[in-house]
Amino acid sequence: MDPNAKFQVEVDPNEDTEWNDILRSHGIIPEKPKDPTDEIEEALSEAVAKQHENRLEGKTLDELDALEDEEDEDFLNSYKQKRLQQIRELASKSKFGSVLPISKPEYTKEVAESSKSNYVFLHMTLQSNLQSRKLSALMISLASKFPEIKFVEIPANRAVENYPDSNCPTILIYHKGDVVKQYITLTELGGNSTTLNDLEKVLVDVGAVVEKDKRLIMNAEEDEEDIENRSKIKFAKKSIRGGANENDDDDDDDDFFD
Repeated sequence: MDPNAKFQVEVDPNEDTEWNDILRSHGIIPEKPKDPTDEIEEALSEAVAKQHENRLEGKTLDELDALEDEEDEDFLNSYKQKRLQQIRELASKSKFGSVLPISKPEYTKEVAESSKSNYVFLHMTLQSNLQSRKLSALMISLASKFPEIKFVEIPANRAVENYPDSNCPTILIYHKGDVVKQYITLTELGGNSTTLNDLEKVLVDVGAVVEKDKRLIMNAEEDEEDIENRSKIKFAKKSIRGGANENDDDDDDDDFFD
């Protein structure tokens, strides 16, 4: 008899037996299909674990202090140290804070080379243009709010000879020496109605600001909504408790007159 000859083994491949495990390990029978329920439960467990891990992301130091009674003290202290380090790193990057006007000879140094270590938001201006004046005003707020980003302005016709007025304002966002985003006029952002929030979304889109940054208008609005919702819940609970107390008083009165 040929020692290498294979023979058929009659088994139920779906059974959980030690023998089947041996056969599966040698590739004689196929692996048992994974139970869809197990897969769903595993996915849910991972989602819950991830949500738990990220529960403190984006919280301020004051908010972390408020959670001391709910969270493990060692873990919370460790996380607070991490947040402090992030704040220090942000502070170390905060080296701008205002809009820098530049000339053409300064362009390479102040824009292209500077973008190798930080994001540069360049506005090619035309002062007679309404959108350009609006963008200049919004950039003052942005520069103050995000001092780690360099905001620069240059008259368009000085940057590029015979640059069309119809292309103004032009926005060029540099990072690591390259243009990562550009806008010809504010049409895509809202035109004459462009807001600070619109420009902040651009900064998030290019990665200059993280989406969970508390300085962003959209996050501040969410925080206000959360505070308002919490206040409503507290008020509702007080109203319910107050109503219950009033009912108790009524019952006492009824007992008295009985």
